[in-house]
Amino acid sequence: MKDSDFFDAREGGADPAFISQAAQDSAHALVDRGRQSDDPEITERFVRLAETEGIEAIAELWQDSPPRSLAGSLWRIFAVRSAVQKDPERMAEYFRLGRGNTTTAAIAGVPEPPDSDEMLHLADRVLAGMYVGEIDVAFDRAAAFCRVIARGQTLANGTDSTDLITAATDLEASAQAYRAGRLD
Repeated sequence: MKDSDFFDAREGGADPAFISQAAQDSAHALVDRGRQSDDPEITERFVRLAETEGIEAIAELWQDSPPRSLAGSLWRIFAVRSAVQKDPERMAEYFRLGRGNTTTAAIAGVPEPPDSDEMLHLADRVLAGMYVGEIDVAFDRAAAFCRVIARGQTLANGTDSTDLITAATDLEASAQAYRAGRLD
């Protein structure tokens, strides 16, 4: 048995409240800064942050954020975009299979059938919606994107895509919270 002095002398990890606050602050700073410009080149730079600036470390902070928060929603959008970038051909196939439902209305303008380059472009447009247009609409588009891919993945593999469905539900809830002025 160890006495309390043993445990008192051990350092713990970072304060979870500090990590949570850092995640929220970084998400708000990133979105607010990106929305301050009408320049399409600036928007493109923010969309490309993950490739050029190593935003993965910040995204890791967002990963543990409440799912129905700006940071948690950004993490979900970045995660889906990353999945598209890793295997655009497969994601295009899932999208083609899953597109036969009404949720795709929120993703208008996608050619039928989309190829891998178009899937990459679509994933970028979903993320760019955080910087141009309305944030709640961007969340709804990202949710619709997740639902279409989840349906296609289920049809292709015969298994449920609960992670994507959960992400879609959380993004829809974030859109509603944003509209109500209650999004963290």
